[in-house]
Amino acid sequence: MRVSHSGKLVGRGHATNSYLPCTEITLVNKPLTAKRSLVFFLVPNFSLLPFSAAIETLRIANRMLGYDAYSWRLASTDGAQVVSSSGIALEVNSSVADERKHLGGESRPSMVLVCSGVFVEDFQNKSVNAWLREVYNRGVAVGSLCTGAHVLASAGLLTGKRCAIHWENLPGFAEAFPQVDVFADLYEIDSNIYTCAGGTASLDMMLNLIDQDFGENLVNRVCEQALTDRVRGPHDRQRLPLRARLGVQNAKVLSIIELMEGNLAEPLSLLELADSAGLSRRQIERLFRQEMGRSPARYYLEIRLDRARHLLVQSAMPVVEVAVACGFVSASHFSKCYRELYNRSPQQERADRKVTLAQAAR
Repeated sequence: MRVSHSGKLVGRGHATNSYLPCTEITLVNKPLTAKRSLVFFLVPNFSLLPFSAAIETLRIANRMLGYDAYSWRLASTDGAQVVSSSGIALEVNSSVADERKHLGGESRPSMVLVCSGVFVEDFQNKSVNAWLREVYNRGVAVGSLCTGAHVLASAGLLTGKRCAIHWENLPGFAEAFPQVDVFADLYEIDSNIYTCAGGTASLDMMLNLIDQDFGENLVNRVCEQALTDRVRGPHDRQRLPLRARLGVQNAKVLSIIELMEGNLAEPLSLLELADSAGLSRRQIERLFRQEMGRSPARYYLEIRLDRARHLLVQSAMPVVEVAVACGFVSASHFSKCYRELYNRSPQQERADRKVTLAQAAR
């Protein structure tokens, strides 16, 4: 990859390495040929962090090996450049039409990874869906980085499959694709489908590939170069633990909050929450005011409204369905509570999102 004079990143079909072969890596009966050829399909507003972390992990592996075991190219719908969510534009090597031709020739990839980010719910392209299905049906591994699972699900590739997606997008994804088993894991591998939640988790998923191909010795060398001290497993948590995220130390309060977060569509009563913690209602009222600065009822309401906000901006669900999914008995009560917290109605929230989308498309 290089930077053009216009300041735009330009993708290349292979890495340009200053090789530093490592004599400590012992490879038994490993041919000096490319192990994998990957296509990174870029969706508008894709996230640079998981994309670059994936490619850099493979580049470092090549450098440690002393040859191009991994090669890659970038693709977009029409072969035009794609602008990331950070505003950096990348030139690509091919279009979907080009990639369909490559499936029958020497340039056939061993894996296709969909890279996306914010506003992925608005990416709808029948030709991309058809291409992804063809890729999978021809035995090529298919995967995604960050929110790319949304594109794979739209193509019908995740029905009955396990997948991972960024925690922020999980509520809307689960509502849009109830037939998919989605988890807040770092990454999931189900048969020939690889999905990653994004961020630095793409490094971990690429390390898994490298381990499959060359073993733990090379993985350790890549980790040393990338300044990471451990390889995270697929089921490691995405988010900080509640204790660290909220700055709360009281175990009783934390256990009640976990129950609240797990029961948003059908909220538990304060009596049920108190019983689960072995406390009286008066005790949890006092604890929440001490630790959270608000009553348990108010805190429960706020996390339900936060879930609603995610659904409003990440899905096309009618407002009344959003209300039901977040435990409100009526759309009018939901709208009243939403306006009190966010100073805007649910309808205004969705309208503002459309304006943001229009601005991003310019």
